[in-house]
Formats: sequence, C-alpha cells, structure tokens
Amino acid sequence: MAGLSPVLAACGEHGGGDGQSSGARELGKTSDIPEGGGVIYKKHKVVVVQPTPGDYKAFTSICTDQGCPVASVSGDTINCDCHSSKFDIADGSVKAGRARRPLKAAKVTVSGDTLTLR
Repeated sequence: MAGLSPVLAACGEHGGGDGQSSGARELGKTSDIPEGGGVIYKKHKVVVVQPTPGDYKAFTSICTDQGCPVASVSGDTINCDCHSSKFDIADGSVKAGRARRPLKAAKVTVSGDTLTLR
C-alpha cells in the first residue's frame, strides 16, 4: 500500500498553470451582462444574470420542463421557447409556462471584471 501514496497525492493536485482551481471556467466580463438581463453561455450550459446592479447570479440553461435549452433573457425572465416557460432572473423560480421546478443555481464568482463559473 505504501506504493500508492505518491499516486494518491498526485491525484489530489489540481494544477494547470492557469491559477484556477479544477473545474473553474472563465465565462467573460461583467460588462457583458446587462443590468436586469443576462447572457446564455451555451458551451457551459449556464445563464448568467444581473438582477440588480453588481449582483451576478448563474443558473443552468436547461429548462426544467423537458430539458430544452433556454433561448433568451428579457423582461426580467429567462425564457424557454419549447413550452413558454419563464424563470425569474432573481432566483430562477418559475414565473410562467409548463415548468414546475426552478432552474438549478450555479456558482459564479467575480474577480475584478471577470466572471468565473465554479
């Protein structure tokens, strides 16, 4: 068993040279996110919103009704075109449509003017 220690220790390291912890993904700049609106990052399956000035939140961009990707953010809602579900940008709760569950929250952090998905 002693021979496994270096392997286990190496597996615990999350290097990469970019200064980010494992799983962290840079999304973009805070200036990309309009106040009262948001941006859908299709590659990361997440939508980042700014419900109030300087308050950035993230949610999965997959609708909880039947798994369609959300299509837009407007009028303080995240909108799915498949069955007209609408989710509140402040907390991901259902505001209209067939969905019965809120969008799952994701963790986004701000460092300077950079948004990072954790």
